[in-house]
Amino acid sequence: MQLACRNDKAADEFINLMNKYFVVAPVSRGSFADQIDEVYRSVAQIEADAVVNGCHLQYAKVALSDVQNQYDELTGSRLYEDYLSRLALTVVEQPPLCGSKISVLLKVSDETDDFLFFSMRLTAEECKGQTSHMQAVLLFRKVISLLGERHLTLLDNCLRTWIYVADIDINYAGVVKARNDIFSDQGLSAATHFIASTGIGGYSQTREACVAIDFLIGPDARGSDMKYLHAPDHLNPAHEYGVAFERGTRLSTPFGQTFFISGTASIDTNGQVMFQGDVLRQADRLLENIQSLLRDGGADLQDVQYFMVYLRDAADYERIDSYMKEHFPDTPCMIVNAKVCRPEWLVEMECIARKGNSTMEA
Repeated sequence: MQLACRNDKAADEFINLMNKYFVVAPVSRGSFADQIDEVYRSVAQIEADAVVNGCHLQYAKVALSDVQNQYDELTGSRLYEDYLSRLALTVVEQPPLCGSKISVLLKVSDETDDFLFFSMRLTAEECKGQTSHMQAVLLFRKVISLLGERHLTLLDNCLRTWIYVADIDINYAGVVKARNDIFSDQGLSAATHFIASTGIGGYSQTREACVAIDFLIGPDARGSDMKYLHAPDHLNPAHEYGVAFERGTRLSTPFGQTFFISGTASIDTNGQVMFQGDVLRQADRLLENIQSLLRDGGADLQDVQYFMVYLRDAADYERIDSYMKEHFPDTPCMIVNAKVCRPEWLVEMECIARKGNSTMEA
């Protein structure tokens, strides 16, 4: 079992598990049931270590290779019953490129980390006759209703979204329009702010669904706690080419700062794709962009807690895997097969970074 987040260093480095991430993937290439069992054993060990240190499992992203054939088996497994069902959970078809049928990104936290997570999915009935635009609008309206019940809003409390788009080369334009329309209605604009986000290829368990969305909510977030990250010497604001999301957001709390970096690709200051056809040079450029965004908030790549890497072409896996191991040997990294929203982008990455409470400047 691969535990990409656990370093075999001194035991005291594992004592404070707050906001630690683990990438768990089975080593065996047996049946899906066998791979789930292997993941189960590792998750059980991670939780045991967490509990000893006063922490708990909080969040899991499950990447599957074939959600239509695997979802029911996953939700009927002891991995789901004993662990996943009680976590903030998202399940999406984005085939793990390490060769497994399942990979899991796990977050361990303590009681200081107070977020809400909504994984919004449509039923087959809700999808009937609905375009990607209509489906995305419906999902946003569902979460707006849930937030309203808690006296929260997208404008004030939504920290991050992940938008998974089936057949993204076809359906992404409808999703962009839906998000623009909803944000305008909810008071989000370039003059106020948008929301950090990743819009990426992915499929839910509902065959008819074009869109699925995850929402990360900060119930206690206030405008003064937020800084929206910019790096105009590297990449322009997304709204300049008609897409409503922030490149990154920093949330400050009494416990430190958390940086939510949106899906980032090889882009220049005019919104143009750089290094077409060269996946490694694109990786270099997008990481320069991420570094610049983090520095705008007082952080650095060394503060990154994990990387999520999306590859358009699975054949690029070995080169990108080697690249990440060389440049970030101690940072958890999950690499999946997922098309980026522009065909020319071969690779996209997102991350979350964290700094302690010694730097709380606005």
